[in-house]
Amino acid sequence: MEILKVDKLCKKIGKREILKDVSFTINKGDILAFIGPNGAGKTTTIKCILGLQKISSGHVYINGFDIKKDFVKAIERVGCIVEAPDAYLYLSGMENLKIQARMYKNVVMDDIFRVVELVGLEERIHDTVSKYSLGMRQRLGIASALLHSPNLLLLDEPTNGLDPEGIKELRTLLKRLAKSGVGILISSHNLSELESFCNRVCILSKGSIIEETTIEEIKEMDEAKYILKVGNVKSCKKYFRDHDIVIDEEHIEVFRDEEEIAKLIKLLVENNIHIYEVRREVMSLEEAFIKKSGGNIID
Repeated sequence: MEILKVDKLCKKIGKREILKDVSFTINKGDILAFIGPNGAGKTTTIKCILGLQKISSGHVYINGFDIKKDFVKAIERVGCIVEAPDAYLYLSGMENLKIQARMYKNVVMDDIFRVVELVGLEERIHDTVSKYSLGMRQRLGIASALLHSPNLLLLDEPTNGLDPEGIKELRTLLKRLAKSGVGILISSHNLSELESFCNRVCILSKGSIIEETTIEEIKEMDEAKYILKVGNVKSCKKYFRDHDIVIDEEHIEVFRDEEEIAKLIKLLVENNIHIYEVRREVMSLEEAFIKKSGGNIID
């Protein structure tokens, strides 16, 4: 079931084109990693989806409703955290949720108890937010976003400032939400963390989508990563490419397709280079991103 469809979304500020024909979808239960370097347009895309910025051209459909024509119906089942979640620090977590609940129709105390349990804040919900860790504040922000039972959740850099334990808690929560049928878009620089729980990825570069696929497919690109163990790297370095990576005196990391790696091995053997091991490794999401974006790094 398609929850979100972004179709040829464009955003211009003056003559500057911020977004260029951005298109992607999120289905029920998807956790989409929305990645790209700073300035790629990730936050702008999220704000356009939410109606916080005007769309220059293109369409956004949420649960089948066009946000331009049926904004209220489109947005009523959307939860979001854009940048940092806001809360009244001098109030308790429960008091904050009660205030947030007044913004929605038909949200009752049972709904508040439900989200508190869902994000794991039962023991601290009556403490003032000023006493919360950053991870607990993120969980409170997600609880606020889930009060009205949305089926689409948009999170912009939710792992910023979180320690490893906070990231682990967030990962567990998002996987639980996806399993219940919520579609999730998560923008983050923490690629190694995203690949552990996202099932799909959308790469944005200079305002354009350069790839939309599954995590598995983007890591299984035409050129795979191989680790070669040879007798002596120095003696055979001339047979490798400039961008191949020397790991140590015996190991070198190369990116080749199957035909090219076979030719390389044959070449080395023909030149009396001892090969002790050839190991194919699955690329990390970060490695795949760097290759796909032509060397762009996320900073």
